Amino acid sequence: MNTKLKCLLLDDELPGLSYLKLLCEQIPELEVIRAFNDPEVFLKEFPNLAFDLCILDIEMPGINGIQLAALLKDKPVIFTTAYRDYATDAFDLDAIDYVMKPVKFERLQHAVKKAIQWIENRSKPAGNFRINTSKGICVLQGDQLVYVKTSEIDPRDKTALLADGTTMQLKNISFEKLMSLLPVEEFCRINKKELIAMSCVKYFSSEQIILNILSHSENPLVLTLGEPYRAEFISKIKH
Repeated sequence: MNTKLKCLLLDDELPGLSYLKLLCEQIPELEVIRAFNDPEVFLKEFPNLAFDLCILDIEMPGINGIQLAALLKDKPVIFTTAYRDYATDAFDLDAIDYVMKPVKFERLQHAVKKAIQWIENRSKPAGNFRINTSKGICVLQGDQLVYVKTSEIDPRDKTALLADGTTMQLKNISFEKLMSLLPVEEFCRINKKELIAMSCVKYFSSEQIILNILSHSENPLVLTLGEPYRAEFISKIKH
């Protein structure tokens, strides 16, 4: 990237916040524009700030980092925490990374590089990419995908429905990795187990999405919109 990522920091413990800010200032690709030690102040002020990335603590009084991250819509988030118990929740929100405290410079730098890649990928067109399938490596174009769900046989795999009506088994790939290959504004994860192309949405409510593709019973496919993914979906449907 030619410009620095504008970054917000949040940690309710001042020594931890000061140390995190010091580390971030040593990463050339980052520009720390605000550092907060109060999640309530962060909650009030972040909507009015121009930023690219948030680095958030998780365990805080009042509202925790997981809850705050769900409000950040499509902004990438790196979590820092002393607790491993939140890892599943963090990645359910498609966090860029989950860095254990005490934070080490090399580990934080690695997480920032992942955020840069995510941001660079989000605006790219739906070009070709290589992906491992049950039949071998396939060259797939992003706009061929319409719907992806977790495999019922192996949760590490994904079942993909293509625009021509055929299905394909994608091997050992996470939703996070898959989203990094796709133009972010054109696809959205809608719950823990499903991802859709936004062009396939016919109707939606706060809890349900009806696609313009048919299920095996020849009825429109009806999917659940999970609460943690709702804000991002609404943001993308407005574009």
